[in-house]
Amino acid sequence: MGWLNLEEKVAIVTGGASGLGRAVCEGLAEVGARVVVADVNGEGAQQTVVELKDKFGGEHISVTTDVTSKTSVDAMIQATLDAFGPPRRIDILVNNAGINVPRLLVDPAGKEELTEEIWDKVVLINQKGFFLCAQAVARVMIKSGRGGVIINMASESGSEGSEGQSVYAATKAAIYNLTRSWAKELGKHNIRVVGVAPGILEATSLRSEEYERALAYTRGITIEELRERYKKAAIPLGRSGKLSEVANTVCFLASDRSAYIHGTVINISGGKTRA
Repeated sequence: MGWLNLEEKVAIVTGGASGLGRAVCEGLAEVGARVVVADVNGEGAQQTVVELKDKFGGEHISVTTDVTSKTSVDAMIQATLDAFGPPRRIDILVNNAGINVPRLLVDPAGKEELTEEIWDKVVLINQKGFFLCAQAVARVMIKSGRGGVIINMASESGSEGSEGQSVYAATKAAIYNLTRSWAKELGKHNIRVVGVAPGILEATSLRSEEYERALAYTRGITIEELRERYKKAAIPLGRSGKLSEVANTVCFLASDRSAYIHGTVINISGGKTRA
């Protein structure tokens, strides 16, 4: 058995079809976990499972999941329990599915101003989605009596704030306190709740050209200048983070090697500060 002892553990990763979620799926599959790739992009989730099996072997499934729908989340939980067992269990949830739509609170030019529709959409996915998935999984963990681990994907912007990304930063700030609060509630059931807060990472699907164009606009700079700022950010390690480095941290937190880490959010930002 590997050092992390995650072989045969059942792990759900929401938003697992692309970007950071996909990297987490790969990290968990590599150490022997059985991964449920839950994503609203069902085709992408299915393709991810194919590649996990080709690369790492093992049992993995995909489930088309809208994390904002309780019906969809409940169906995903049932599909997971039906696929793996006995015993029918879920050991790990990585609450990762999220979106970011850069907008200004007030845009005098009227091009990229935060609207009620965008506010509601980001909050719905980034907060309600975490709540629905955590609640559904925690019910299974409590019923099984085996405990488990819930890992919430926060962001450095949740503690620092972010120009042009206020609603995203606000939802990630909420994740800090959901993590702490759920830890106080679920610890008695041997369920650990922890968070991870990445800083600037290598490009993912979230950093599309459309996203970068909008973010650059909110900061009054060009896309080229935005990309240069990524490189020159005050990161003592002198580089952006790798998706695999976040995935490695998630795997450690999911394991019993981190059995006394609970109710806290781990910053993964290379030492980045506001300076």
